[in-house]
Amino acid sequence: MARVDEKISTQRYDSNFIGLWENKKRTDDYNSLIMLQEKLQEIGNQNRCPIALIVKEGRILTGHRHYTKDKWKEISVWTIPGGRCDEGEVLEKALRREVCEEVGISDLQIIDFIGEVSGAKEGDSVPVFFCTTKQSPKLMEPEKFSEWRWVTKEEWFEDKKYSGFNSDARKMMEDYLSTHI
Repeated sequence: MARVDEKISTQRYDSNFIGLWENKKRTDDYNSLIMLQEKLQEIGNQNRCPIALIVKEGRILTGHRHYTKDKWKEISVWTIPGGRCDEGEVLEKALRREVCEEVGISDLQIIDFIGEVSGAKEGDSVPVFFCTTKQSPKLMEPEKFSEWRWVTKEEWFEDKKYSGFNSDARKMMEDYLSTHI
């Protein structure tokens, strides 16, 4: 009889622990959701450049961007969608606008705020968001980009050609992707 009682007691402990763990998870999810909503509603300016790490079916969207001296410097890099806020524009509106302008994606699902890093130009700030979509990218700005493509996480991590942009943002995104997809 003691073994049955022990088993019932252990099951109660396990279910209590699972309940506490699920509660903590819900609280963490809730806190992350609040932080995401607050970040998305922040007012931007010309120094805020939100970007979208877009994943679809386990693949990451990346585009081959060609900068010119008048915009930054003469360089071509593989990057992700995003760009500068208009003065007074909230981050969410800027992110959605930039993604639509660059790749034609209008069903962007903004899932999480990954973090924020300094930009390439003095005074710039780059908030990074994890997003998904059901749509495929289109080449909307051929004067800036030569192509958009979906790459596997492994390709994105290992192929050096995809590591040409902001190294702090890149590291933060790699850390995030390592634990989330």
